[in-house]
Amino acid sequence: MDRLVNTVRPYAWGSTTAIPALLGEQPSGEPQAELWLGAHPGDSSRVERGADRVELSRLIAADPVGELGAESVAKFGPSLPFLLKVLAAELPLSLQVHPSRAQAEAGFAAEEAAGVPAGAGHRNYRDANHKPELICALEEFDGLCGFRDPLATADLMEELAVPGLAPLIDLMRTKPAEQALRETLATLLSTDPTVAAAIVGELAEALDRLLAAHPDSPRALTWAGYAYAARHFPGDAGVLAALLLNVVRLQAGEALYLGAGVPHAYLHGTGIEIMANSDNVLRCGLTPKHIDVPELLKVVVFRAGDPGVLRPQADAEGEELFPVPIDEFRLSRFVLTGGEQRRVDGRAAQILLCTDGTVRLTGSDGQEIELGRGQSAYLPATGGDTRLTGTGTVFRATVTL
Repeated sequence: MDRLVNTVRPYAWGSTTAIPALLGEQPSGEPQAELWLGAHPGDSSRVERGADRVELSRLIAADPVGELGAESVAKFGPSLPFLLKVLAAELPLSLQVHPSRAQAEAGFAAEEAAGVPAGAGHRNYRDANHKPELICALEEFDGLCGFRDPLATADLMEELAVPGLAPLIDLMRTKPAEQALRETLATLLSTDPTVAAAIVGELAEALDRLLAAHPDSPRALTWAGYAYAARHFPGDAGVLAALLLNVVRLQAGEALYLGAGVPHAYLHGTGIEIMANSDNVLRCGLTPKHIDVPELLKVVVFRAGDPGVLRPQADAEGEELFPVPIDEFRLSRFVLTGGEQRRVDGRAAQILLCTDGTVRLTGSDGQEIELGRGQSAYLPATGGDTRLTGTGTVFRATVTL
């Protein structure tokens, strides 16, 4: 097992304090948005192996079977198939969707054939992989996830009484749900920017009025989520598109799984995020970056419903698993109170991250590493068990074999 040294990504939307607090460091005053743990080619973690610090991606490339295990290489190929992150959002992230694997393969091949430069701002597909993801809250965490029933959205828009939204209310009440969502999203994202900016301004005023008049309303969380987006992205048509989505508040330990085609945006909070290794993002708004509306409409799944908040399911060994319908990543956690011992098997590579307390890892060979808050370790596929003892919380990222 090896202690990890990880890199912080300083995106503008990041919190200036959350990740430094986790790591026990003084804030620099600059945003620190994501702490990356893994072997992503864009910013691989390094491992303390012997006297050296070596990029994890290089170790795996040099000996995939030895690091990942034969089963994992046979199933997922010779690279770590997931990226683990600590995500700390002070400002809203872009409203976005991710393609399915088939869509990513086709889109990537088409852009390659067309000669679209790999780093071009208007490129939609950076690779040929899908990008399902899971976010687990470390604190109260607000986001947008999936479409609300269009009839309920029509009621909400009517309540807002914004004239520019009035033509959409009848559409959502008279058309079948999928058609209503598709046509409404296409209309909102194709609105003239000047007109959209005026509607967003009216919407922000309406939301502030409702929040001031009815702060204890059951709708207050929903209004506040949209008002937060409108405050930070005035004039952005993505604020209007966000009206179609569920506003979700996760409590610590709750999670959301975001599969292909599900529109979503993180608004505020700190969480543990895990995803399949991909950079494929198609944006709907809340961003100055490229938005390809026709391609977006091909990828979005226009299905309304509950966002599906996940709560961890504990097994007999005390491992609390967040169940997801894919195998490229598996996220779980252990909450140790000092009197117990937990075991993790070593059939596949894994990353352990301590988010609270102090936990000792003991390998089958007797090697030990102590992890404090914010510290992490990489465990290659040795085939042997690792024991966890101490008092604290540890998140475990691996694959399902």
